[in-house]
Parts: sequence; structure tokens; C-alpha cells
Amino acid sequence: MSHPTLAALVLAATALHAGFQVTVTALVYPALLADGRDWTARHARHSRRITPLVGATYVVLLAVGVPALLTSLGWGVAVAAVGAVVSLATTAVVAAPLHGRLGRGWDPALAHRLLVADRVRAVGAVVALAGGVLAVATG
Repeated sequence: MSHPTLAALVLAATALHAGFQVTVTALVYPALLADGRDWTARHARHSRRITPLVGATYVVLLAVGVPALLTSLGWGVAVAAVGAVVSLATTAVVAAPLHGRLGRGWDPALAHRLLVADRVRAVGAVVALAGGVLAVATG
């Protein structure tokens, strides 16, 4: 695969990721975490619906990002990788365990921690997108 094609795929994958993550941060979580009414059912429904989307988005990001890193496309890909790793690691280490705890019952302090973690994921996704743009611009 040519470098320009791979750089374009990095841009597409990071745009998908950023679009998904910013939508979750700006729309989904504020509605989900607004209050604890009917929490258990709402959280379970949210988890069932969003998990396949998260999985698919991360698979695309990894499927494009790993080959791009191995091809040494330069600083753009490195920036994209750092942003993606921040987002993925925050999901695995912070957000997923918080969702597990919140699945057992509403807790405003845990909900606040999840909002903070989600904003970190959004920043990571936007940094990754900036790296994708840089990869195309310099590729």
C-alpha cells in the first residue's frame, strides 16, 4: 500500500474515532448521566447499544494505526498514535471499570469521574485526528 493511501486511511480512522467520541462526550453522556432516575435500566440499555460501536471503532483504529506505525509515516502518525493510545487506555483503565461499578447502581461521584474520563478520551481522539491531518499533509 502506498504511503499516501495509508496516510489517508489514518485520517479516515482518526476522523471516525473523533466523530464517535465527540458525539458521546457532547450528546450521549450528558443525557445518560443527567440524573439517576431509572438508572439501572438506562445504563444497561446504553451499554448494550454502545459496546458494539466502541468495539468497531477501536478495531478500525488499530487495524489502520498499527500498520501505519510499522511503515514509519512520520510525525503525523506518531501524534495520531499517542492520541489514540490516550483514548484507548483511558477507556480500558478508567471508563470501563467505572461503567462496571455504575452498572450496579447510580453514584453521582462515579458519574462525575466517568465524565472526566470521557473528556480525556475526547481530547485523545481529537489529538489523534490532528495527527491524521498531519500525516496526510506531510505524506
